[in-house]
Amino acid sequence: GPLTIVVETTNEFAEKSVDITESKDSIEELERALAIETNEIDAACGAVEILSGIRKELDKKLKQNRDSWPKVMVMEDQPKTRKTYLLERGLYNQPKQEVVSGFPTSLLEAAPTTVPEHQSADRLTRLDLAKWLVHPDHPLTSRVTVNRFWQQFFGTGLVKTTEDFGTQGETPVHLDLLNWLARDFIDNQWNVKAFVRLLVTSHTYRQSSKIPSSESYELDPENRLLSRAPRYRLPAWMIRDQALAVSGLLSPVRDGPAVNTYQPPGIWEEASFGKKKYRQDTGEKLYRRSLYVFWRRIIAPTMFFDSASRQTCTVRSGRTNTPLHALQTLNGVTYVESARQLAQHILAEKIDQPSDQASGDNDRERIDRILQRVIARRASQDEQAILERGLERARKQFAQEPDAAIAFLSVGQSARDETIDASELAAWTSLCLAVLNFDETLNRE
Repeated sequence: GPLTIVVETTNEFAEKSVDITESKDSIEELERALAIETNEIDAACGAVEILSGIRKELDKKLKQNRDSWPKVMVMEDQPKTRKTYLLERGLYNQPKQEVVSGFPTSLLEAAPTTVPEHQSADRLTRLDLAKWLVHPDHPLTSRVTVNRFWQQFFGTGLVKTTEDFGTQGETPVHLDLLNWLARDFIDNQWNVKAFVRLLVTSHTYRQSSKIPSSESYELDPENRLLSRAPRYRLPAWMIRDQALAVSGLLSPVRDGPAVNTYQPPGIWEEASFGKKKYRQDTGEKLYRRSLYVFWRRIIAPTMFFDSASRQTCTVRSGRTNTPLHALQTLNGVTYVESARQLAQHILAEKIDQPSDQASGDNDRERIDRILQRVIARRASQDEQAILERGLERARKQFAQEPDAAIAFLSVGQSARDETIDASELAAWTSLCLAVLNFDETLNRE
């Protein structure tokens, strides 16, 4: 009878029926067809294996990329709100009466229009809370915000207790001004840039910080009446960034992971009982803005003397003029290295002078340039005389002790200019370090 042969290909089953009595040529032709089909199947299987390998490699790379992405906690509302109870003395196993979501009654009495009349308490969400906070009639949000901006620029907020606007907070001296700024902030669509421009271009901010008379100081020692510009010590992070900026060391790199700058050895080890070791970075990472300096929860960077504990949110950090901070700004690696780079920059600048001009005039010109770069003014006659005497004293000292000059110039990882005489560069570095520690440099005048 007929012989039925079934050939399986990659696409379909092909049935071919032949008679066993057919000629030998027909059978050979069928064998060739089978060989072709077999080769095609083998090729298809090889392609599948190749594609499978490629897919596995792509899946592996995709997983690596996803694992490298930073992860953040995301919250969302439950489909069904769970019941919440007032707990007896905070004990979870002693619930009392049931409570529902809502807004502070005292604030609703002051601004009832902030909540729609049809708002149901059982449907309140975090979005409702956000909308309520930024409602134009809300009595707190805009006032708290503009008060914090005011504190940043004037040192003290219109409400001194920036963190507390409640019954324990201070009544503002300039209540009408606070109210006007808050309403203007809202009317300008919460435009922070416009608000900052309003502050820094105001007469109040641009006036002198000099005390006109002893009577005015006795009347208003804390300058709450704003009769003069504020004067206060800059925060430690700003002093560091300022030193790096005027020296040309400040790195322009933005974003990226935190960096480990200069720090005395053993700080982390002592605080963590040897479990954490500090590994200092190198290169431009040492000169990033203080914003990118790594913070460990149990200990702050050692160059920041007025930082908060970071255990709770702090909107008003304290200021310090402790002698330890002066020890840091006079001897810290960042400040000594910044002074050296500033000195190199000033010495490398060309000074046009007549041939009969004395070398002392060059020193005076360089001193003026240093002060203009650091505090934006020229040196007075008294300052010139004091700084020139200090410069000559440093020149003699380092000329007599060249090893001390080399050691002084070796502070920090940045390279020094070998073309400048070591004792001369060390003397100017000492002068620049003194200017970086001027009272006028460390304070907002």
